[in-house]
Amino acid sequence: MNGRSQVVIVGGGPGGYEAALVAAHLGASVTVIDSDGLGGAAVLTDCVPSKTLISTADYLGQLETSTHLGVHLVDHEGDEMVDASANLPEVNARVLALAAAQSEDIAGRLDEVGVRVIRGTAYVLNAGRVAADTEAGREEIEADVILLATGAAPRVMASAQPDGERILTWQQIYDLPSLPEHLIVVGSGVTGAELAQAYLGLGSRVTLVSSRDRVLPGEDADAATVIEEVFTRRGMTVLSRSRMQAVEVVRDEAGAASGVAVTLEDGRVIAGSHALLAVGSVPRTRGLGLEEAGVELSPSGHIVVDRVSRTSLRGVYAAGDCTGVLPLASVAAMQGRIAMAHALGDAVSPLNLHVVSANIFTDPEIATVGLSQKAVEAGGLAVRTTILPLARNPRAKMLGITDGFVKLFAESGSGTLLGGVVVAPRASELIFPLTIGVTLRLNVDQVASTFTVYPSLTGSIAEAARRLHATS
Repeated sequence: MNGRSQVVIVGGGPGGYEAALVAAHLGASVTVIDSDGLGGAAVLTDCVPSKTLISTADYLGQLETSTHLGVHLVDHEGDEMVDASANLPEVNARVLALAAAQSEDIAGRLDEVGVRVIRGTAYVLNAGRVAADTEAGREEIEADVILLATGAAPRVMASAQPDGERILTWQQIYDLPSLPEHLIVVGSGVTGAELAQAYLGLGSRVTLVSSRDRVLPGEDADAATVIEEVFTRRGMTVLSRSRMQAVEVVRDEAGAASGVAVTLEDGRVIAGSHALLAVGSVPRTRGLGLEEAGVELSPSGHIVVDRVSRTSLRGVYAAGDCTGVLPLASVAAMQGRIAMAHALGDAVSPLNLHVVSANIFTDPEIATVGLSQKAVEAGGLAVRTTILPLARNPRAKMLGITDGFVKLFAESGSGTLLGGVVVAPRASELIFPLTIGVTLRLNVDQVASTFTVYPSLTGSIAEAARRLHATS
């Protein structure tokens, strides 16, 4: 395509705005149609807000454990302070302000590169035309390339309808006027585990309802075990193998909402002040004219794409949670960038999910990249594994870190680094050297012979690699 191709992007989340930046850089005329605010759920109601909330809870936790390091907080009269508390309205105000600021930064960047942003809803008329419905009416836009990046929304169930006050989705928690006295979190996947620990750290009593044998059932088993042990040690009640049947608001004699009742399938009823539903998400693909235009959807409603983000309709691409490929903002952004490079004739490599790094923002965090323990156990590869407890690391001792580990997977014979797991505070930062190693197919000897700072947590990565050195 030539330098003035017309690109229309539906959705301003990571997949959409990153694609817009690439398309503009490649000389296209770009229009973004967005209904919710630039940055999408990742910036406005999910990643940025939740991780800000989690960071606040982590900070409170550091204050509470500072005495183990010999640090004591005292008031102006010299008396020791034993309690630190979170003012939830202030916390939420900061959370939402940061999200809004990030959205404004994205808007400013798009404006700098000449991207036109339309606030409205979109309807795909055909492969070369999109309608934008705004307050001013309908505008039809010609397009050489269309990218669909509409995201996903929280899944709700008929037996557990959120009301935004007592029964909440993860998008509704930032309007709470006060800290929940007893929060019942339904769902022990990533979102449920992260927010359960966040509210526990902020001072709520928390019960986590998990339908599986352990929390974080889709993650590394060793890592999930550490997190569940931390949860229970800090006072969380974890109900394993307990499936929710219904959630209802409890009302007092005057009819005012006073709490919630979560009924489990085995008949137990758990009473709490609030319930947070974290039972998955559904793609936002209905009502956009996709099927009528010829875009194939999966039975779950996700847009079917290939590794360069093409849909079944020529000239139409898709990126992000609406595709169901992998629900990570980083993957959405990569899909969007790949789509624009492919559509506009730039050099491009297909999406490679084997080198994606991911992080769960519990405390400690769980970061992963490449080959997983499940894949190793499934067989088919000759793999050597080592796991090194973080508590042995001198820097960890200085920081008072007792939970966590580094786990590495290497190919037998060649020693090629195939994957890794880091469970540690700020594991999201520590996983980067392993991601480089997996992406560039370094062997463990190359990792082991690379200098690390002493003392540092990264020293455990090099030590784990040394343990995988082949001696015969």
